[in-house]
Amino acid sequence: MSENTAWPVLAEAHEALRTVARGVSADDLARPTPCAQWTVAQVLQHAAGDQIAYAAFLGEGSMPAEDPFAPSGTLAGSPADMIDEAVAAASRAWAKVAADAAEVPVPMPPNTMSAVVGSGACALDAAVHAWDVAVATGQPSPLTAGLARELLPVARQVVIQPLRDYGAFGPVIEGGDDDVTVLLHFLGRRADRA
Repeated sequence: MSENTAWPVLAEAHEALRTVARGVSADDLARPTPCAQWTVAQVLQHAAGDQIAYAAFLGEGSMPAEDPFAPSGTLAGSPADMIDEAVAAASRAWAKVAADAAEVPVPMPPNTMSAVVGSGACALDAAVHAWDVAVATGQPSPLTAGLARELLPVARQVVIQPLRDYGAFGPVIEGGDDDVTVLLHFLGRRADRA
C-alpha cells in the first residue's frame, strides 16, 4: 500500500499502527489495554475511527459510522483490514494538504490547526494506539526514539487539560530518561508496561 511521503512522521506512525494491527489474533481482541476499560478490539476501533475522522474533516469520505469514543468491541472484519482502510483514507486526505497551510480542519479541539501540527496530532493518535495494542498483545513497541522525539512537541501543543478531563489522556506521570518514556508519561501511560 502506498503511503503519503509528504508527511514522514505521519507515514511512520501509520506504518506502526498497520504493523501492530497485522499482529493481532482473534484471541487478542478481548485482552485489556493501557486504555482503561477498553479491550484491544475497542482500541483498534477507536484508532480506526480517529483516522477516518481526520480524513472526513479534510474532505475525504464520511465520519466514522461508530462513535470512536464509545467503541462496541465488535469488528466487522479483520483488524488489519480495518486499520488499513482507515489509514489509507487519512493518508489520501493529508496528501491534499499543503505543508504550509496555516489552518486545516481537525476533529480535536480547537478543530483547526496548522497543517504541521494537525498532521502531527493525527500521527500521535496512530502511534500511541499502536503502542497500546502492542503492549496488550505482547508485540514489540512500535514507538522508536525518533518517532517519540518528533511527536512530543505536538503532544505538548494538543494534549490540553479538557482532553485529560474528558479521559482521552491520563494525568502526566513524572520521570523518564528516554524519548519514548517521556512521551508516554506525558500522555498518562506507564512506559514500564511495555
